[in-house]
Amino acid sequence: MRADGPAGESPWFRHYRGTTAPRVRLAILPHAGGTAAFYHEWGEAFGPDVEVLVARYPGRQQRLHEPCIDRMEPLANEVTGALLPFTDLPLAIFGHSMGASLGYEVALRLEKLHGVRLSGLYVSARSAPHRVAPRDEYLADDATLLAEVRRLGGTDGSVLDDPEMRELLLPAIRADFAVVGTYRPRAPMPVSCPVVAYAGADDPSSPVDGVRAWGDVAPLGFTLRVLAGDHFYLVGRRAEVVADLRRRLLGAREVAPGQGRG
Repeated sequence: MRADGPAGESPWFRHYRGTTAPRVRLAILPHAGGTAAFYHEWGEAFGPDVEVLVARYPGRQQRLHEPCIDRMEPLANEVTGALLPFTDLPLAIFGHSMGASLGYEVALRLEKLHGVRLSGLYVSARSAPHRVAPRDEYLADDATLLAEVRRLGGTDGSVLDDPEMRELLLPAIRADFAVVGTYRPRAPMPVSCPVVAYAGADDPSSPVDGVRAWGDVAPLGFTLRVLAGDHFYLVGRRAEVVADLRRRLLGAREVAPGQGRG
C-alpha cells in the first residue's frame, strides 16, 4: 500500500492505493483539529481491496498556507466536489466526531445534487445531526480552547506544548471548532445507504443515546457499536474498528462501477 501526493492529485485527499484493483473506496474525514497524518496507519490497514482517501482540510500540513474553512456548509460543498472523481467505484465514508457530521452532509449532497449513493456511511463519536448541541469553545481564548482539545484527546500534548507548533495549529483548531459550534440541529433527513455508528462507552462529549439517534436518518439499515473508551476510543481500538469496517465494506452488496449513481 502506498500513499501518494504527486502533482495533479487532489489536494483534498491523501490517497492510499493498493497493488491490485480495489473493490471499494473509503473516504475518511478527520475530527476537529485532526489531520490526515492521524489516520496514516488506517490508510495502510485495509488491504488491497479497499482504496482509502483521507481528507486533508485546508490550513494544516501540506495545505498550511491556505485559508481555513470555519463553517459546515462550504466545507461540505468542497469535500463533495472533491469526491466526485472517485465515484466510479462504490464509495463509503467514515467520519469521526466533526467528520461524522461532515460525512452526513456530504452524503446528502452527493445523493441529492449528483445522484451518487454511498455504499455506507460510518459515523463515530458524534450525536446524530438532529441531536447535536451548538457549542461556543471556538469563541474562547486560546488557553480555554487548548484545554478543551486536551480534554478530548486525539492530539499529541507535546505538540501543543511547543509554542511554534501551537501557533501553527491554533487557526485550524479554532476553525474546526467553529464548524462544530455553529452546526445547528434540524429535522432528520434520511440518507439512502446503511448507517453504522460507533460510540465510546465513556464519551462525555457524545453520549451513546445521541449516537444511537443516527438510526432516525437510516431507513435502509442502522447498526450501533459501543466500544470501551472515551471520545478517542479508536486510538486503542484501531485494529478492531478497521476490521469491522473492512468486513462491512467488503460484505456489502456488490455495485458495478458507475452503478453507485441512482
